[in-house]
Amino acid sequence: MAGMAKDDLSFIVEGGKTLTGSILTNRSKNGAVSLLAASLLNKGTTTLLNVPKIEEVNRLIEVLVSIGVKAEWNDHTLTLTSPETLSLDTLDRAAAVRTRSILMFIGSLIHHFDSFYLPQSGGCTLGLRSVRPHLWALEKFGVTIDAKTDRWPVSHKGLRPVEVVLYESSDTATINTLLAASRIDGVSTIKYASANYQVQEICGFLKALGVGIEGIGTTTLTVTGVKDIAMDVSYSVGEDPTDAMFFIATAATTHSALTIERAPIEFLEPELVVLEKMGLQFTVTPKGISENGITKLADIAIRPSTLVAFPEKIHARPYPGLNIDNLPFFAVIGTQAEGTTLIHDWVYEKRAVYYTELDRFGAVTQLLDPHRINIEGPSHLRAADIYCPPALRPATILLIGALAAEGRSTLKNVYSINRGYEDLVARLRSIGADIQSTGG
Repeated sequence: MAGMAKDDLSFIVEGGKTLTGSILTNRSKNGAVSLLAASLLNKGTTTLLNVPKIEEVNRLIEVLVSIGVKAEWNDHTLTLTSPETLSLDTLDRAAAVRTRSILMFIGSLIHHFDSFYLPQSGGCTLGLRSVRPHLWALEKFGVTIDAKTDRWPVSHKGLRPVEVVLYESSDTATINTLLAASRIDGVSTIKYASANYQVQEICGFLKALGVGIEGIGTTTLTVTGVKDIAMDVSYSVGEDPTDAMFFIATAATTHSALTIERAPIEFLEPELVVLEKMGLQFTVTPKGISENGITKLADIAIRPSTLVAFPEKIHARPYPGLNIDNLPFFAVIGTQAEGTTLIHDWVYEKRAVYYTELDRFGAVTQLLDPHRINIEGPSHLRAADIYCPPALRPATILLIGALAAEGRSTLKNVYSINRGYEDLVARLRSIGADIQSTGG
């Protein structure tokens, strides 16, 4: 497929170097892909500003174009124009199966078709990631979804406003539910909703489309739907907390002085509390609000620090707790902390197993079960050649390990990293890393 990254792409890293300087936080992967799904609600022209050019975004754009949407890039501005009628017969299945985000298209497409199917989604391989919260939520609106091995057949005989109680506060399930409610006449209520950054992003966009939403930032969202949406709208993607966290973790692990600029501070504060207790020295300087009018920003200046293990288990919680996407970073940070760091990755089946790959660099880990792992530190990390797992965050922490490890490391199959991070090699070089990309 044109534009598809090859899976043989590798990073070569000369590690063990101290990094320095400032890095600007990139825009949100999860926010961008959610906005792409939401754009299908609008029969007019949607202009998205500050869109990250990453593989996950590329795959969804390929899907949109294949069903009739016109997509035009101008630097990091993406203009999407919907056709009179979408055509799912021409859907790019190869692109769709490479991203789990395709699942969020259901909430928008039910307003265009009363019967259709989408191919079974892919993306990260993290065990049995349940989609039942999506299915149960959408069922309330009158939607029937059969979970087949290779596709999602979707049908309905009319949609109705309802009260939905989410089985779990899933980010993507909340977004799917929001998209479903947004074009149904009447008032729908979503209880136990996620209030995470990508959900707030979608709420801001839907309000720009004329949808009434109350309760943004809380676990109860009240949605006043609009049956038809056909307007020209512009919206800016907010800053990415997991991008900021990557550089925070890199600074902590390599004992470097780095300033992460325009970090979305409200979605990083629990992580910073843990890091403060681990001995990380940093200062936070408020920097206003992002262009979306929602995301509060700050510069975070990290100083070289002597780290100690966190005295409690480190585990993720729904917002406002520690972000599940940021949890893996504590595994590589833990390699440099005195004592035993216990990480409980309870959300994803068997993701913690991937953290044992840090042993290849000389880390000392003890896998207690598929969800819990002890990290003993501090460890003197040394170079290794590693084939990256097909999961974004576990692959990313191996890159941080390579940056901290003395000698030349090769990371193979880094497509999963490129799914979520734009221009990462160039950005790391700008703060003194010795890294190059080969193949692809």
